[in-house]
Amino acid sequence: MSETADGAKIVQAYRDHRPYLIDLAFRMLGDIGAAEDAVHDAFTRLLAADVGEISDERGWLIVVTSRLCLDRIRSARSRRERPHDSAEIEFVAPPADALANPADRVTLDDSVSLALLVVLQRLSPAERVVFVLHDIFGMPFPVVAQTVGRTAPACRQLARRARQKVTEGQPGTRADVASAEHRMVTEKFIAACANGDLDGLVAVLAPDAWGDIDLGPDGPVREGAHGAVQVARNLLRFWGPATLVSQPLAGQPALLGFRDGDLAGVLVLGMRDEVIESVHVIADPRKLAALGFQLSGPG
Repeated sequence: MSETADGAKIVQAYRDHRPYLIDLAFRMLGDIGAAEDAVHDAFTRLLAADVGEISDERGWLIVVTSRLCLDRIRSARSRRERPHDSAEIEFVAPPADALANPADRVTLDDSVSLALLVVLQRLSPAERVVFVLHDIFGMPFPVVAQTVGRTAPACRQLARRARQKVTEGQPGTRADVASAEHRMVTEKFIAACANGDLDGLVAVLAPDAWGDIDLGPDGPVREGAHGAVQVARNLLRFWGPATLVSQPLAGQPALLGFRDGDLAGVLVLGMRDEVIESVHVIADPRKLAALGFQLSGPG
């Protein structure tokens, strides 16, 4: 394959797979800057590789990115630093009467916190990577085994131990794992926003989708958007330049949106079957400051 063809292949791989890889790395590292650095390093290695000999760039990049994350976690532990865990957000629901239409949406308040300590204190680096790859991203154990350099049975044991530690480490906490359908929709949503793909974004929204934003009590009141096209255009306007990563919220698909490394919003996705019917954006500065502080926690 010519250098021109190799270059075009890498550019396409960057466009197609970088959003997914950053999402994957963030769930392992809990730090958006570290996640972006790991993915950048993975593409640097792809540039140095013989691309013509790689039949599955996505699979190759997943393995390399995961191994780089594993190395970073091990290095942090050896230096007694703590990579942050964002395995879930704890959520205390408001009273039932507060969820009547049209305001039946998840909101963040003072009861919301990122459950950082479960994986940080309880999971080994290998357990953490296996847990993220298999339980959160749904990768089969043979693929996980290739990534961490263990056998598939050993990875099953690592995943079992990880689940047990997550459950035992903080009673009442669960690691929200999206269904395969929701995971796929979320992945397409992130990719469409990252690539400015209006048609791709409209495709994952219900025709009658709606969206709104919470800017807090001191922020301006903005009229919500209605219809898939208008919602998609608003999303691309505000979140196209941002970095989005998946972050389940009380069992509901949600995303964290970062700009220049800072948390800029939480996008809560309301699902109807296999499409998104609502996008509620939480951008109240006080709520985001509290979550941002937790994300930057000890480390």
